[in-house]
Amino acid sequence: MSVISRFVPSLPQHPLPRHTLFRMGSSGVQIVCMALGILGLIAAVVTIAVPRWKVSAFIGNNIITAQVQEEGLWMECVVQSTGQQQCKAYESLLILSSDLQAARAMTIISCMLVVLSLLTLCAGADFTTCIENEEVKPKVSLVSAVGLIVAGLLLIIPVSWAANNVVRDFNNPLVNQSQKRELGACIFVGWGGGVLLLLAGGLLCCFSRPRSGGSSGTAKYYSNSASAPSKNYV
Repeated sequence: MSVISRFVPSLPQHPLPRHTLFRMGSSGVQIVCMALGILGLIAAVVTIAVPRWKVSAFIGNNIITAQVQEEGLWMECVVQSTGQQQCKAYESLLILSSDLQAARAMTIISCMLVVLSLLTLCAGADFTTCIENEEVKPKVSLVSAVGLIVAGLLLIIPVSWAANNVVRDFNNPLVNQSQKRELGACIFVGWGGGVLLLLAGGLLCCFSRPRSGGSSGTAKYYSNSASAPSKNYV
């Protein structure tokens, strides 16, 4: 063993510091949260733009399937069986129901918050150099996380409110069968987008803790070849 060790140099034992490992893991999580936030933003835009919050319910005597009525935030459409579609925008904002007015406001604010949160995350992420101060970056990421969580709630609340009204009117015997509606695709897209935004914000909150910074929290490593300090002998 002594002969082999004489010709084979010993590898230096320099493990990575804990703050470096944490930063590498945090960068990966931030990239994943960025992707989840972009997907949530796309889902929110689809929920706002596509008029499929409520669709016709073919029950009872309402068995005419030649045309389907679809209602959204901004317009209502009639789709013929031949594929032709005619849409008409709502004429006045004041004649709309309270849930529809609230849904417009909350979904638009949700999209704005997502955009601002993603820009803030880009500025404070570990894989960017927009902010050089390592102590400020976790705080900026935490602000972005709170924005994503609020945006997710603002997207889930209106679609849940609309779904509750649809189910309530569907089970109400006093409502005419021709006026009853079913849940549209945008309701489910809104739920999915809200969950993605909540997940992104929750992950950022977990990985945006302030690091134990300073030189006191950094471990020092010395190589074996370092000479020992000289001592004075009498």
